[in-house]
Amino acid sequence: MSGVQTLTVAPEDSAIRLDRWFKRHFPGLGHGRLEKLLRTGQVRLDGRRAAASDRVTADQRIRVPPLGEVSTKPKPAASVPHPRDARMVQDMVLHCDDDLIVIDKPAGLAVQGGTGTTRHLDGMLDALRFGAAERPRLVHRLDKDTSGVLVLARSAASAAKLAAAFRGKTVRKVYWAVVVGVPKPRHGKIDRKLAKRQSQMGERVMPNEAEGERALTRYRTVAHAGDRFAWLALEPVTGRTHQLRVHCEALGTPILGDDKYGGGASHPEGLPRRGMLHLHARAIALPHPRGGTLAVKAPLPAHMRETWAFFGFEESDEADPFAGLAIEK
Repeated sequence: MSGVQTLTVAPEDSAIRLDRWFKRHFPGLGHGRLEKLLRTGQVRLDGRRAAASDRVTADQRIRVPPLGEVSTKPKPAASVPHPRDARMVQDMVLHCDDDLIVIDKPAGLAVQGGTGTTRHLDGMLDALRFGAAERPRLVHRLDKDTSGVLVLARSAASAAKLAAAFRGKTVRKVYWAVVVGVPKPRHGKIDRKLAKRQSQMGERVMPNEAEGERALTRYRTVAHAGDRFAWLALEPVTGRTHQLRVHCEALGTPILGDDKYGGGASHPEGLPRRGMLHLHARAIALPHPRGGTLAVKAPLPAHMRETWAFFGFEESDEADPFAGLAIEK
């Protein structure tokens, strides 16, 4: 492929990340080379510089520079999920209508594939067609070890509207976490810029006021066990990678079971399931593509229910997950 191309985003590609778009259409282009093309401004989205994480929408125009002998052979279509996986993902459904599906993703299931990850939610989505012509598509993500509410669009048109809602910060998300320690103050906000850095342990996100992007989280202590542990309600106003995990560690209260950011402090002795991340996407409220607001809650996963019982926390103590968490943009 020798010349510059300008390609138009098709409806079926709407709402996916730009790096996923390249992976889909230019599977021979390595991620490192794509990042270099983005850094140097050779790849452009509607004439402007773009980032790998930007989400594309139908009819946007992507400038593709000369790529040499890069394969454009489409990747094979996703295989039909194993019947066991199909049943599992169907059992996750919390809400389903003509435009979207909301599921309760379990901890330990990756949302998308990657190096060494062959079993993931994206490979199971054909089980959620429910007779629709289009395959459901992801409009946001959760970390592999985070459980809870995840939204899927059932059409390109719905995906575009939902992606716009997420970008425009009109979607509210509340997470529940158990942290080691009790934050001071017990209610407030964390406004710390975050940046990605490579380390011996792989990519990490770190506070960086000079070079980072703004990251804002509202938090509230719902209950606590002495001064050693607390149940927090967290509302990310921005959506940076690992934002809640890094922000909780920056407060001096790492999330229970968070090896990556809490280290040994996140694994105190004597607790059930202390090796599992205690972060759960509890609720979401979003503009529905056909109007109005849809609110959905996900029950606690088994490992967090055990911890709630151990500390005597009661889910009924927090009937409204959004209570006391004001939006700030």
